[in-house]
Amino acid sequence: MAATASNTSGKSGSARNKAEKNDKDAPPPLPAPLNVPVADSHTHLDMQSGSVEDALAKAASVGVTTVIQVGCDVAGSRWAAETAAAHDSVWATVALHPNEAPRIVHGDPDGWSRQGARPAGGDAALDAALAEIDALAALPHVRGVGETGLDFFRTGPEGMAAQEYSFRRHIDIAKRHGKALVIHDRDAHADVLRVLDEEGAPDAVVFHCYSGDAEMAKVCADNGYYMSFAGNVTFKNAQPLRDALAVAPLDLILVETDAPFLTPAPYRGRPNAPYLIPVTLRAMAGFKEIGEDALATAVAANTARAFGY
Repeated sequence: MAATASNTSGKSGSARNKAEKNDKDAPPPLPAPLNVPVADSHTHLDMQSGSVEDALAKAASVGVTTVIQVGCDVAGSRWAAETAAAHDSVWATVALHPNEAPRIVHGDPDGWSRQGARPAGGDAALDAALAEIDALAALPHVRGVGETGLDFFRTGPEGMAAQEYSFRRHIDIAKRHGKALVIHDRDAHADVLRVLDEEGAPDAVVFHCYSGDAEMAKVCADNGYYMSFAGNVTFKNAQPLRDALAVAPLDLILVETDAPFLTPAPYRGRPNAPYLIPVTLRAMAGFKEIGEDALATAVAANTARAFGY
């Protein structure tokens, strides 16, 4: 009897664990629609399950009527530009991600990037990739250059020179084409601000998935840089982000998913998508202590102004 009971319990626990996993893999439910339509200022539709058409329809059904599709390498940037050309509600940005630049130059023989082995291409390969980004940035449905910037979390000291060179080149591309500069800044706040100051920032700068504190938010505000907040502003350990949101001027705030990443609470760990923008925006309105409609109105205007659509 004891052995039988033990086996039965094990089977029940296994089924329960499987159900919990399946639930975590399932897309979160549709939130209530927003009264004021807004844009998802940063998403990766190419990394999400399902069709682009379904993702856009689902987003539009809850008031997310525009999405900015972001490129991270040459192939992804081409895809972003093509997708924006094919859908009226999509605009594109194009770039080499900060971690892509050192992969191009130094290769990836040890698999540190977790994207498969890659031979080293050297500086010439990086320049060739940047030339392709430059050409894509000229297209009318491409409204930004990014995500570019610096990432000292995943790239070691040997890759920092390639990252900074690439970042500076992207700043130049954005300025020459009159496009917004979309910045990825991870563990590199001071250096990102330094390079922007040394190069001279474009007219529109967006700190995607803003990760600084309140003091940095004041620096961004002084320079007129947009701060785009993602679902991680809802995480329990994200009080510095909420403090930054509290001091960020209303006319410099954007909202994004960075989908399929950074799904907001209470759905953290499940797949993210543009239709979940209302969850993050409503949380932001609470943290900012303003009305949902007021924040949505500001965010919609700010995103259109930043990306020039």
